[in-house]
Amino acid sequence: MQSLGRHVLAEIYGCRFEVLNDIKKVEDIMVNAALEAGAEIREFVFHKFSPQGVSGVVVISESHLAIHTWPELGYAALDVFTCGDRVDPWDACNYVAEMFSAGDMKASEVKRGLMEQPEERLVANM
Repeated sequence: MQSLGRHVLAEIYGCRFEVLNDIKKVEDIMVNAALEAGAEIREFVFHKFSPQGVSGVVVISESHLAIHTWPELGYAALDVFTCGDRVDPWDACNYVAEMFSAGDMKASEVKRGLMEQPEERLVANM
């Protein structure tokens, strides 16, 4: 495979309710996670749900960081995708887990990219 990027999917457990339910704190942590990893931020947007929870995305030149929180469960789902070799998605994941005062984090990395010899693709008629 010709690797184009690294995609880390993280399950973050045992987080503090007051952090996961605070849109400004989650936004600040996510923006700073991108900076900690060495990414170049383009823009970001976050939304606060009622009665609780926050979702948001930080668009970076190297791809994105995305999150959804379940404060009532002390849980956050984190997605960090980076292209190139300059930015390490694990730096961002570890920073978020630390700032959420997580009890545990389970994460896996997927290499994203092209197959060495692409198979013939079928194109559907529209």
